[in-house]
Amino acid sequence: MEDVKTPVRNDEVYSKAIRAGKRTYFFDVKSTRGNDLYLTITESKKKSNDSGKSFYEKHKVFLYKEDFDKFVDGLQHTLDVIKDLRENGEFSSEEASPAYQEHKESVLTDVKFEDLA
Repeated sequence: MEDVKTPVRNDEVYSKAIRAGKRTYFFDVKSTRGNDLYLTITESKKKSNDSGKSFYEKHKVFLYKEDFDKFVDGLQHTLDVIKDLRENGEFSSEEASPAYQEHKESVLTDVKFEDLA
């Protein structure tokens, strides 16, 4: 991954861009009118339409301060699962491993739908 410097706008407190192959990820810390901070994570990928004209497809996630810890914990846990599956040779691209299936079932049973609202 290659770091890319980006200019910071008025509502932006900090910005970091990471080039990773055909994608660029932007991590932007922004401030609200109430002087609160939040994070936007943007994935940008250069594509071409049928006529050959280039455009950027973007997907954005807004992450608010009350969710930072849960997001980081969930991301770290997921990265640890990926690392374990790779190291233990339990991952097959044709079908999910028993360890992944077990993990998936335990995560799904722990979801409280009232927390999603």
